[in-house]
Amino acid sequence: MAWLLLVSLAWGFSFGLIKGNLAGVDSNFISFARMAFSLLVFLPFLRLRKVGRPFFWKLFFTGALQFGVMYIAYIAAFHYLQAYEVALFTIFTPIFVTLFEDIVSRQFNWAFLGTAVLAVVGTYVIERSQLLSQQVLIGFLLVQVSNLAFAFGQIYYRHLMKGQPQLKDAEAFGVLYLGAAAITALATLIFTPLSSLMLTTKQLWTLVYLGVFASGICFFLWNLGARKVNAGALAIFNDLKIPLAVTISLLIFHEKTNIPNLLIGGGIVLLSLFFNELVNRKQIRSL
Repeated sequence: MAWLLLVSLAWGFSFGLIKGNLAGVDSNFISFARMAFSLLVFLPFLRLRKVGRPFFWKLFFTGALQFGVMYIAYIAAFHYLQAYEVALFTIFTPIFVTLFEDIVSRQFNWAFLGTAVLAVVGTYVIERSQLLSQQVLIGFLLVQVSNLAFAFGQIYYRHLMKGQPQLKDAEAFGVLYLGAAAITALATLIFTPLSSLMLTTKQLWTLVYLGVFASGICFFLWNLGARKVNAGALAIFNDLKIPLAVTISLLIFHEKTNIPNLLIGGGIVLLSLFFNELVNRKQIRSL
């Protein structure tokens, strides 16, 4: 759980950095650059012989969806939304996480779904007065595509790795980034006007930070942590970054939000995490 908390804190800064430092840079190129740097971080640890060809392709397409499709939609949403709005519209991720877990495991857990719904309520409280203009609606739909891809990928990765006890996460994780880099490279080649692409030094270092740390190392820690907690806790941590991101956008990147709503909504999210732990402990004792 500590890994998930650390990553949530790191991701809280990413929303403001993307909106503030990378404004005007093509979203597909940003996605590709992040995944390319992430791939470079994990290439030295990749063990293709241990992965094997059939499992390689499962990981490849999981990465293409969880990180590639997710980033293409997620980064594009910043053209239509403020940074805190992008964060807030990820409130549906925990619902998707819980539902995908139930689908894959072929069971339905009302308790874990309840904790996810409570987290959604908490994050909704932060911005319940937001009106959906056409621009915001487009951004909202892009974020939901991102949410679906990220939720499915992390749940499917958990189940894939359960069947490979001899394989360490670091030995296989590069394949995920390879799949993500491939699909984002394709999107960049098709849609990005490369001849007019120019980066400042500040934008380049922002991409390095986001690619190496916020994406590369943090996604590894996130999927590693996802294997060590139940689906309910995983769903809650998907939303914990939202109050963090809004707080950081308010204090550091000077965006405006409703402070009382932030405090109330953040408190509800923490309450849902506490409730989830109680449910999980009861289940463990009953085994």
